[in-house]
Amino acid sequence: MEMNPLEQALHTARALVMADLAAGDVAEAEIVSLVEDAVTHRRWWVEQWPEGAGFVVGLIAQDVQDALLEKYGRWPLCPVCAEGGPHALDVEPELGPDPHWVCTKATVQVAPVGGLNGVLGR
Repeated sequence: MEMNPLEQALHTARALVMADLAAGDVAEAEIVSLVEDAVTHRRWWVEQWPEGAGFVVGLIAQDVQDALLEKYGRWPLCPVCAEGGPHALDVEPELGPDPHWVCTKATVQVAPVGGLNGVLGR
């Protein structure tokens, strides 16, 4: 059975965010639940605005990042900056296709969402 494009976008987003969580060794059960909550929330959003399916990866990454900040702290931590204390990467564009993790302090793209494994190298 073929998956509809909206569900495919949500499954892709879940997989990419989970890959980044695993790269940082933070894919624990409680955190996976935060991903599922974000996917559930964005499912409603993308059903209301199907043209936004291409933006759901970045939105789910931001949702998980926000939920983690409330409960556990900043994620993902910037692997680029050695000075100035730990800080989190941001997702850019905030609402657009092809989202990347960026360090706004060093103004550099670090990795596409889903690509932190090559950068964090855990």
